[in-house]
Amino acid sequence: MANYSKQLIQALAENAKMELARRHYVDYVELVHHGSWSRAAHLNLVCEELDKVISGETKRLMIFMPPRHGKSMTVTKTFPSYFLGKYPDKRVIEVSYGSELAEEFGESNREKIHKWGKELFGIEVSQTQATKTNWNIQDHFGGMVSVAVGGSITGKGADLLIIDDPIKNRMEAESEASRSHLIAEYQSSIRTRVHAGGTIILILTRWQEDDLAGFLLKKQNEGAEEWKVISLPAICEDEEHDLLHRKVGQALWPEGGYDEQWAEEIKRDVGSYDWASLFQQRPAPAEGGMFKRGYWKYYKQLPGKFEQIVQSWDCTFKDKKESDYVVGQVWGKVGADRYLIDQVRGKMSFTETIQAMRQLTAKYPKAYRKLIENKANGPAVMDVLKHEISGLVSVEPEGGKVVRANAVLPAVEAGNVYLPDPTIAPWILDFVEEFVVFPNGAHDDQVDAMTQANTYLHESTFNIRNLI
Repeated sequence: MANYSKQLIQALAENAKMELARRHYVDYVELVHHGSWSRAAHLNLVCEELDKVISGETKRLMIFMPPRHGKSMTVTKTFPSYFLGKYPDKRVIEVSYGSELAEEFGESNREKIHKWGKELFGIEVSQTQATKTNWNIQDHFGGMVSVAVGGSITGKGADLLIIDDPIKNRMEAESEASRSHLIAEYQSSIRTRVHAGGTIILILTRWQEDDLAGFLLKKQNEGAEEWKVISLPAICEDEEHDLLHRKVGQALWPEGGYDEQWAEEIKRDVGSYDWASLFQQRPAPAEGGMFKRGYWKYYKQLPGKFEQIVQSWDCTFKDKKESDYVVGQVWGKVGADRYLIDQVRGKMSFTETIQAMRQLTAKYPKAYRKLIENKANGPAVMDVLKHEISGLVSVEPEGGKVVRANAVLPAVEAGNVYLPDPTIAPWILDFVEEFVVFPNGAHDDQVDAMTQANTYLHESTFNIRNLI
C-alpha cells in the first residue's frame, strides 16, 4: 500500500509538472532542458514576456542581453518548439548570422518536438520534411525554417520571426557596408516574410548604435511600428529604470557565476568601449558623439608650473551608497591648455564626501578655488566646511548639461585639454567613455565636474553665488 501511495504521488507530481509546462513557458524551458537550464530573475522576465507573445499581447519584441547570459537557450533554441506546440499550424522563421548557428537553432527545436511534442501537445515532427533547418509538424501546416542572413526564404512565410544575433563580430558591427547590407536584407527580404498579425523577436548583444536594433528604434521614433524593449545590462547603472529593480552595481546573473567580480575582470580585459556596448547594452559610435575620442590629448608628465589650479566637485543627490557618483577633480591651466591632474570618484555618503574633499585639499594645497555646484549636497557640504577650508565657490550652473558641455567642447576639439595617459591612470578610460556616450549615457558626473572646471578656467569672471 505504501509503495502504491508513493507511486501515485509521483504520478500526480509528474502530471502536474507536465501541465505546468503546457501552460507556462518558464516551466516548459525548465522541463525540456533536464536541469541544464536554471531559473534566474532575468530569464524569468524573458519567459514572462514570451508568454505574452503566445497570448498575442506582444507583437514586436527586442531583447538585449550580455553574452553568455542564456538568451539563445531561453529563446531561440526553445521558444519555437513551444510556439508550435501551441499553434501547430503556424510557421516559424529563424535568422542568424551563420549557417552553422541556423542549423543549431533548428535542430534544437526539432529535437524538443521529437521528444516532448506528443506527450505535451499531441504533435510530432513530419518524417517527410525533417532536416535540421527545415522541418514540419506531422498532419499540420506548421513548421520551422532556420537560415543565415541572406539565406533563401523566398516563398516562405512566418507567423513568428526570430532574429538572433545577426552580427557575427566587431569587424562586421563597425563596417558601415555590413550594417547597410543587413538593414537592406531585413527590409527587402526578412521583414516581408511576416504574415499579417505575425510576431517579430529581435535578440541582440548591442555591438553598435547603428545596428539593426538602432535602425528600427529610430524608425519607431519616426512613427514606424512600435517595439517593446527588454534591455538587461550586466551591471545595474540606473535603479529607476532597471527592469529587475536592482540596486546600482548589482550584477544581472550572479547565480550563474557572472557576479560583480566577474564584471570587473571582464571590463578590465575587454576595455570600456566593448564593455559599454556588449555588456551594458549602451553602444556608442566608435569615434564618439559630441566628444570624439581623437579630440583628447594625453600626458605622461605634467608641466613644471601652472598659472592656476582649481578643484571641481559634482556631489550626489542622496546620502547613500546606491546613489549617483560623487566626483572631485583637480585641473591646472597653462596658457590655453588645461590639464586634468587628479580625480576622485565613488558612491559616497555625505560624510565620505566631506572627508574626500578634505583629503584632496590636503593633497593639492595650491588648488585654492574649490568649485561646488549649487545643487544636490553641494550647499550642505559648503556649510559644513566653510570655516575649515578656504576658497569654496558655489557655482550656479547656466543652461542644461548639453549647453554647458558645448561651451567647453571647442577647447577639447582644439586639442587644449590634456588627460593623464592610461598607462599612469587606468581610470581615464572610463572618463573618456562617459564623454563618448554623453548625453545618452547612464552617468554624467565626470562630465559635469569637467565642464564646471573648464568653464571657470576659460572665463575671467564666473557666475558665483557666494565666495567663502
